[in-house]
Order: sequence, then C-alpha cells, then structure tokens
Amino acid sequence: MNFFQLEVFLQVVEHESFTKAGDRIGLTQSGVSHNITALETELGVTLLKRDRKGITLTTAGEQVIPHMRAIAANLAHIEQKIAAVNGMEIGKITIGSFPSFTARFIPLLFSAFKEKYPNIDLLIHEGGYEEILKWVEEGTVDVGFAAKPVKNVEFIHLLTDPLSAVVYEGHPLSERTVINLEDFVDEPFIMLRSGCETLIEDRFLEAKLKPNISYDIKDNQTVLSMVAGKLGITIMPDLALPEKPERIKSLPLNPELSREIGLVMKSSKDLSPVAKEFSKVVQDHFIG
Repeated sequence: MNFFQLEVFLQVVEHESFTKAGDRIGLTQSGVSHNITALETELGVTLLKRDRKGITLTTAGEQVIPHMRAIAANLAHIEQKIAAVNGMEIGKITIGSFPSFTARFIPLLFSAFKEKYPNIDLLIHEGGYEEILKWVEEGTVDVGFAAKPVKNVEFIHLLTDPLSAVVYEGHPLSERTVINLEDFVDEPFIMLRSGCETLIEDRFLEAKLKPNISYDIKDNQTVLSMVAGKLGITIMPDLALPEKPERIKSLPLNPELSREIGLVMKSSKDLSPVAKEFSKVVQDHFIG
C-alpha cells in the first residue's frame, strides 16, 4: 500500500464516484479502478461495494477507513511542518458548515484567512448539525461550525443567535411588539427542520403547548417563501432571515429563545498546523 493509493481510496469514498474522484486527483476512471484494485489485492479484502445504487464501504472498509484517514492526516501534518520550516505555507483545510452560517460568515472568514495564507486550499462541506458533527468525528472535515447541543467533540463558543417569530405582512400578529408561544397554537405553523427544531419543540413542551404544525420544511428560503405566501407562520434563527425582508416581518419571542453557535473539532491539540491557523482567524473574528 502506498500513500497515493490511500488518497485515491479516500477520494472515492468522499465523492462516492470513481469519475469524480479521478477528476479531483487527475486520473481516468480506469486509473482510479486500477489503484483501488491494487489496494484491495494487497490488503486481501474488498473495501468497496459497487452496484446500481452507487459505491459504499464494505464491513472491512468501514473498519479501516478511520485508520486511513488518520494516516492521511498525519502525512498532511508532516508536509505542513516541513513547508513551515522551509518558509512556505501549503496544505488544505476542509470545513463543515450549515447554510445560514455559510451565507453570512464563510465569505468573510475565508477572505481573512486567504489574505494571510493565499496558498492554502479551503474546501467546504455543507449540511445540517448532525452531519457536521459526524464529519468531524470521522475526520471527513478538519473543523466545523454547529450549534449546541454537541457531544464527542470540542466546542468553542462563537456567537449567540436569537430565534424570532416570522409572520407575513398584514397578519394580525404583525402589529405586535413581541410574540408569545401561546400565539402560535391556533395558527398554521411551518416547522423549519434544519437543526433548530429540537430547541423549538423543547420550548413548546416546557410551556405545555403544542404548535399546529402544517408543514415540515428543511430549506430556509422555502420556509420564508411559504410564510410570504400566507401559508403559515414560523420561528427561525435570525441568521437565516434576509437582511431586507419582503412580505414578511420578524418579531421577538417571549420568552426569548436562541441557539449557541461554535467551532467544533475532535481536539484542538490534534489539529493540523493550517487548521490551527484557521481556528485562530475564526476566533479573532468572533471573540477578538
């Protein structure tokens, strides 16, 4: 087994495609297949299942991939250390983020980092909180942005994001200064299923109230469009709201509700040199 075969294997697993993996590392599909076959032959096990549904890990593949990712991470650490000794900065960082954070902060953070380290590649995987935490634990991403609660990862608090009631213009509640939880009970409620639903559901449970959920939607923009279309009202994080809302109005909740957003990683001590620098840039931006 050599390091290139390892990289080919990890790219196939990440992209779930021989063609996409080949495009990423400059190989034809047959070249990717040859390297995977050679790796499997040398190890004496089948690592990947190939069928009409796509490419998935075998049981053996699931058992060895954490170790392969660790080998690849250690090799990247070595390359970065040597580059630093030689006065160069090289490498890449893979970051996990959720949509509302990506839209509001990732361009600023990436630009600030690129000013200091123009030769470092920044890659982003976007998903929900659970996906991001899984990616961090598995080593698919170096660091991620997620909201509490979290477990099995290190969490560095960055900001508190309030949640607000969102109603359409002309709604009877739109003239209120605050919205109480009781006000939602008799209204069609659009539940945003992008990660904050647990916070919202727990708050209703604490108040012994039950929202009249008419729709369960994962996409922020779809929820906003449905509210604007007078299909219901909702509760959303302020980060997910447009800076210039049209046909909708956001109002504070009573009692207040918010999510705690932070930088997550397996361990700050084990981050690669460039990932540590990215962490510093992030903390400088939010914490100072």
